[in-house]
Amino acid sequence: MSGRKLPTLVDLCVQKVIDNIRYLGNVGSVDHHLLERILPHCTLDQLMHVEKASEGSDLSPVTDKLWKKFFEKQFGTNSTNEVIKRMREKRVSFKWMQLYEAKVKEMAQAENEALDRIKQLYKKEDARKQSRQVRLCTKVPPSSKRRFWGDNGPGYNVSNVKSNIMKKAKIDLLKSQEVKNLAAMKKNSIQRSNSSSSIMKTGSISGIGSTSKDPKSSKRIF
Repeated sequence: MSGRKLPTLVDLCVQKVIDNIRYLGNVGSVDHHLLERILPHCTLDQLMHVEKASEGSDLSPVTDKLWKKFFEKQFGTNSTNEVIKRMREKRVSFKWMQLYEAKVKEMAQAENEALDRIKQLYKKEDARKQSRQVRLCTKVPPSSKRRFWGDNGPGYNVSNVKSNIMKKAKIDLLKSQEVKNLAAMKKNSIQRSNSSSSIMKTGSISGIGSTSKDPKSSKRIF
């Protein structure tokens, strides 16, 4: 019991602040030696909030090394070393909070430019695809009483069929051998009927002519 050091009132206060650090705001009036114990427990967002809330107070003696750690964690060791090298070459010095904010802005701008380039590539690709698509002709064909479908052969009247699938089915049916045979039989029947009619007409005319010219023929009949 005697070997253990009891926490002081300051230690208890500091620990209480650390436990509730998410509520920390303006610390401009707090001694730097106390901030050295408190602010390292802040997350990046919490430290940024403290910096903005303490505007008018220079916290860089305490927070500059913290911002350098956040910069290196966020953007890598190589980027951090490159920044240090440039500042040495140009003999300038910036606070790491400023460098962090500038780097974030640069990254956001580069990301937006990359997104814009990707969008432009997509637009060009869409335009190229649309230019290669088959364009439907809007010209209305001349009207006719009957419309036929078919190539290199007899036409097929499918004007009363609206569906393209039904049109194709009807054309296939009309092209089938069975339908062709029925059409041929109908055609032959019509030809025979026309031929018989012609023969009968010819015989009638011949009979009338022979009656008028040969009186003896009428005698044979009666």
